[in-house]
Amino acid sequence: MNNAVGIARFGFGGLAGIDTSVVLFFLALEYGRAVQMFSLDGLLMGTTMLMVLVLPYFLPSRYEKPQFAEWLIGRSIYAIFGVALGFAFKQSLGVVVPESLRYLPMTFLILTGMLSCYVQFYSLMKLRLAK
Repeated sequence: MNNAVGIARFGFGGLAGIDTSVVLFFLALEYGRAVQMFSLDGLLMGTTMLMVLVLPYFLPSRYEKPQFAEWLIGRSIYAIFGVALGFAFKQSLGVVVPESLRYLPMTFLILTGMLSCYVQFYSLMKLRLAK
């Protein structure tokens, strides 16, 4: 395999691929921490998590895109790990972790969401029309 192709495959999407993965992780962490089974907020947050899981594949990129299935499996692993970690975080509140840190995953989700928006808008503004 050519080294440039390997780098392009690893860096698919540049920072856009990395920042949406971090947002997906913290969204899954918050989902595992806060959501009750079969609730309206669980349905809405699950739909949002599904969109953050799939839609970044279709963002414009200057790199060669990997196969959709292997890309989706990698991001699904982030989401499953985040949900499991969020559930463990909920179980440890008040026992291992102080109760005052209950909303820490949501705080990190908001911060990474703002950073992701900045990166996405910057990458869109960087595009120029072809002459």
